[in-house]
Amino acid sequence: MGFFYFYNMKIEQLYELYKQSYTVSTDTRSIAPKSVFFALKGANFNGNKFALEALEKGASYAVVDEEAYANHPNIVFVKDVLLCLQELANYHREQLAIPIIGLTGSNGKTTSKELMHAVLKQRYRVGATKGNLNNHIGVPLTLLQFTPELEIGIVEMGANHHKEIELLASIAAPDYGFITNFGKAHLEGFGSEEGVVEAKSELYEFLRAHQRKVIVNPADKKQLDRTEGMDRIMFEDSVEYKGANPFVTIGFDGVSFETKLIGAYNFTNIAAAITLGTIFDVSPKAIIAGIQGYIPENNRSQVIQKGTNTIVLDAYNANPTSMESALKSFAQLEAERKVVVLGDMFELGAQSAEEHQAIATLAASFQFDHAFLVGAHFSEVDTDLEQLKNFEELETVLTTQKIEQTTWLIKGSRGMALERVLELV
Repeated sequence: MGFFYFYNMKIEQLYELYKQSYTVSTDTRSIAPKSVFFALKGANFNGNKFALEALEKGASYAVVDEEAYANHPNIVFVKDVLLCLQELANYHREQLAIPIIGLTGSNGKTTSKELMHAVLKQRYRVGATKGNLNNHIGVPLTLLQFTPELEIGIVEMGANHHKEIELLASIAAPDYGFITNFGKAHLEGFGSEEGVVEAKSELYEFLRAHQRKVIVNPADKKQLDRTEGMDRIMFEDSVEYKGANPFVTIGFDGVSFETKLIGAYNFTNIAAAITLGTIFDVSPKAIIAGIQGYIPENNRSQVIQKGTNTIVLDAYNANPTSMESALKSFAQLEAERKVVVLGDMFELGAQSAEEHQAIATLAASFQFDHAFLVGAHFSEVDTDLEQLKNFEELETVLTTQKIEQTTWLIKGSRGMALERVLELV
């Protein structure tokens, strides 16, 4: 990347230290043996203060950017620890010389990443982003977890402001890119839907500038427009959506099979993973095995049985686009009784009131047996649905009425922590 310099060491020298274990640490509560500790700073912490502690707990070296803490022979003193971490990650990526798949989008990033990993690992040694390590710190940490024996890497990139994807792409330098979709997410940071398109398309611009390949959903006009003239790989045309009740059924290579994913909105995530498998010559049988073997977790489109109730738990995050897709998909499920619990959507800025009203109106149109709108934003919309200002009010309602033999949809932004509803059902 070439944007950084060291005070007492070159990047090549630091890389040799890192190669002793191919491990880095950023938290003294979980120091990996022989790792390089990076003393990152935050609003309420200063990692420099813990450099010696990191060495005492087993780190081989520590990287600091305050001279007062550069008082040990195993401490590397740099101008900025975060920039150093990012440059080391980019340098390591260049040494790996393996294909990297980079993906971003408003919805479905993590599901797409997990499906791609499930497919590619049928044939290759694959490294992929763990959890949601997809920001300016997470992407470097992801790359630095990739060891030399890996054959392919998958890097998820998240953003809530302009130029973040541009930075992450420059660090990960992907050979293939995929944008799941352009939706109404993080409007507060992006300003508008068009702002979302511009920001996410920073991945396309990196790929275009470096003559790399892009995987494109041919049914998405915005993606087609944004990738005009690029080296495009369209979704495998033999992939068919067969339905979802509740699990998505797919047709591929003349075979119909059921996945463990719910909702029509997951079709594009599955199609992208199948397409990637064909690019890397994974056999159709192995691709199907990978897709069928993937089970959602971490509050993402999980189907959970609690007594006589079936619960669709999709409480990891929410924005207007994903909320609309989830409601429409849920409405199509075959079930005698349906209940929805919808929590506030965050980071919508000036459009928050309008977007919450639109979702409330949509939910009311389906005439579910019960619909609970939870949170400060939803409590202010104009609706006949039941409105609750916070989780405590919802808890009171659900503990005073027993709802059984019902299919539930639980969805809201991460800050609402609506997975707590499981204890009340």
